[in-house]
Amino acid sequence: MSVTSTSVTAPTGLPTGTWNIDPTHSVIEFSVRHLMISKVKGKFLTFSGTVTIPEDASQASVQVSIDPNSLHTGDATRDGHLRSADFLEVEKYPVAEYVSSSVRSHGDGYVVDGQLTLHGVTRPVALDLEFNGSGPDPWGNTRAGFSASTEVNRRDFGIDISMPMETGGVVVGDKVKLTIEVELILAK
Repeated sequence: MSVTSTSVTAPTGLPTGTWNIDPTHSVIEFSVRHLMISKVKGKFLTFSGTVTIPEDASQASVQVSIDPNSLHTGDATRDGHLRSADFLEVEKYPVAEYVSSSVRSHGDGYVVDGQLTLHGVTRPVALDLEFNGSGPDPWGNTRAGFSASTEVNRRDFGIDISMPMETGGVVVGDKVKLTIEVELILAK
């Protein structure tokens, strides 16, 4: 991967065009500190999006919509609480969205800069991005894989529930790590 002063080179072997997220082979996960001693993980089950990759990869675009009501942590009671007005308020804010603004090379990977809208609040969020490869599948499609990660502060998005513990600290941490594994299919 090479970088010039005005452009970013797409990864070798990655065709240009519009790519659709394959939700069956992709995952958007989150983790947050619980009781100051462990981390609870969860994922969103319903999401969609597209990635457009032109010749100048710095002009690539990413658009992802997430249904916050589809969150799943493995515990129905906790999931219900996370959907409530204490956290995501999914009835009031039924969609979370990420829209990129630029892509830049960084070390062996990339950084995608963009805007995340969550809980009715839009903030800049940079995703560290790794290209995992591309190639044909057995059904005549072209696929590509990427891994991305970032960390956001839930309070920056107006999710400011505070549940202090008697021993100090809080029940739910402020920092939320997002990890994304995405498989894309090139549109025909």
